[in-house]
Amino acid sequence: MKKDKLYLFTFISIALIFLLGSIFISQFLIKASAKQLIEVQVESAKREVNEIADFINFQLENGISKQNSIERIQESLANSKADTWFISLFNWSGTEVANPNKLNVGQPLNSNEKLLASLVGQNYSDEFYDILTSNTDAKSEVIYISPVKNSDLIVAANVDIKNVRTQLSVLKSDFYLIFFIMGILITLLTFLVVRYLGSAYEKHLEAKYASLTSEVLNLSKLNADLVSYKEKVVEEPVVNSSEDNLEQEKKRILTYIRNELVPIAIADIAYVYTENTITYVVCFDGKKSTTNMSLDDIYNNFDPTLFFRANRQFIISIAAIDKIIKYGKSQLKILLQSKTSEEIIISKNKAAEFKQWLNM
Repeated sequence: MKKDKLYLFTFISIALIFLLGSIFISQFLIKASAKQLIEVQVESAKREVNEIADFINFQLENGISKQNSIERIQESLANSKADTWFISLFNWSGTEVANPNKLNVGQPLNSNEKLLASLVGQNYSDEFYDILTSNTDAKSEVIYISPVKNSDLIVAANVDIKNVRTQLSVLKSDFYLIFFIMGILITLLTFLVVRYLGSAYEKHLEAKYASLTSEVLNLSKLNADLVSYKEKVVEEPVVNSSEDNLEQEKKRILTYIRNELVPIAIADIAYVYTENTITYVVCFDGKKSTTNMSLDDIYNNFDPTLFFRANRQFIISIAAIDKIIKYGKSQLKILLQSKTSEEIIISKNKAAEFKQWLNM
């Protein structure tokens, strides 16, 4: 149940993050796309206006009267569809003389100075976009003019405000639809990936927990075996064969403290170790002495039921072991009861022998 709630919160969080990000990103992309679309259309309208102005000038230079030229332009515009961007013709008095909509012929021209100013040069300012999308009662506006040489005629490019807003509205709807579909897909895919990774991680944790539990049980059993073995050694001294008795009769070894020869009872020895070719004997009270014997010779003189060769450096007494803990993947660390800070590590290969030794 807790996992289901976690996955639900994850799904909601991803959806909210994508929604908030989409709100800001979509506005930027919509405006950038709208400006680019308008820019392309305006440039196309400018080229058309310049071509018509040159064409009228060509007609006038070739003896065609201004009235005939206007009539031909009106006939051409009347047959064209008055779309978002269209061409009109007006004179210096500001009266339209040709327009796709004949009802506008003879009417004063609609012109927005701010709109024209925003189109000066090749750079389309944000003001142009804001003017087109702002609330205005005008149905159309002039966005570009090109005077006809040697006449009072001016060709104008016009924009239908209503159609522009319709275009932008469709553009916004398309963007929102795309973001909505993307949001659903990304959220679902991310949720599925998170759930898959979460499940895989949970399985990994469960396996790790099971392995850890097994290791804890093994260590608990190992420490229990240690206690049992200690009690067994104390209560039932091991009886050795006649051949071994000669070796085991030795109760102490000779060591040196500085230049003084000191006998140490084997029962008092916590552990023996070598360092820099010197063999040290450490007692339970923490006293340390040295000996000329090697670890192999010393181990041969010790009772193998009471002492264990942990590694090449250490021999430890069963009575000195306080606790056994896991070290690394398959190694063991021995903590001693003696007043020392030595850490004795039993390797993976030696660990099996150590466990068998405790189960003797």
